[in-house]
Amino acid sequence: MSRNAFIFPGQGSQHPGMGKALAATFPESRRVFDEADEALGESLSSTCFEGTEAELALTATTQPAILTVSIAALKALEARGVAFQCAAGHSLGEYSAHVSAGTFDFGDAVRSVRARGSFMQEAVPVGHGAMAAILGLDAERVAELCQEAAGDEVVSPANLNAPVQVVVAGHASAVDRVVALCIEAGAKRAVPLQVSAPFHCSLMAPAAERLGPVLAEVDFRDPRIAVYANVSASPVRTGDEARRLLIEQVIAPVRWHPLIEAMANDGVETFVEVGPGKVLSGIARRIRRDLEVLNVSDPEGVEKVAQLLGGRP
Repeated sequence: MSRNAFIFPGQGSQHPGMGKALAATFPESRRVFDEADEALGESLSSTCFEGTEAELALTATTQPAILTVSIAALKALEARGVAFQCAAGHSLGEYSAHVSAGTFDFGDAVRSVRARGSFMQEAVPVGHGAMAAILGLDAERVAELCQEAAGDEVVSPANLNAPVQVVVAGHASAVDRVVALCIEAGAKRAVPLQVSAPFHCSLMAPAAERLGPVLAEVDFRDPRIAVYANVSASPVRTGDEARRLLIEQVIAPVRWHPLIEAMANDGVETFVEVGPGKVLSGIARRIRRDLEVLNVSDPEGVEKVAQLLGGRP
């Protein structure tokens, strides 16, 4: 029997107006935005619907905004009877995956990722860190070149996205050095990323330390379904394990390519990206061309997936 997996996007998928059509069309989606506004004590929904690119790019806003749009889309799918057997999320998206699995409540998730975004932004002064996508070299070679380039600074693989797509993160000067080495070693391209901090590397240690006490206050339950973790690329079975891995995730690389391979090997044939953008859909197709990949970010996507996966209109 084939299995369906919901996958949830992370930072970088945001765009002005996201979620507005979902909230206008589906009452269950509108309730998600109302709950987010109440949890944060401000109108996050207005920022999603009417905010500028610059406003949505602020990490402390981006993270709860993407989470909220993702869960708004999820609730519309669930209301139409669309079933899924496991879930995963890219970086921030792992919080959305755990909400979908019942590991913790949505309100707690919104408040936690607001804090997470602030902690990550404050861990490294603006301009001191950087990230870049390396295209055309495998993860092992990129890791070797990071060690060569680091010197007394930090640079390391941050996202293992696809077989030959690796994002590196660290001190800005060290990232520049590894980019040059990767091009020299035969990389097709190296693309600097427009990010506010160097995520998923050891420079984020202060953020991980501050996040621990926040998540200690959250009621974690054992997931109802398997949630595949970024850190381990394997299913999380208990609430305690979920909490530990979400803290570790801040400084560890996102092992997305191994994670998608593991889910496919465990019988997942259909991946549904739930939330703004289509970034994860594109990556999944590069990892395994035999997979069916769908995405849901608006009412049309909800209706299409409900029809394809046996839900009701």
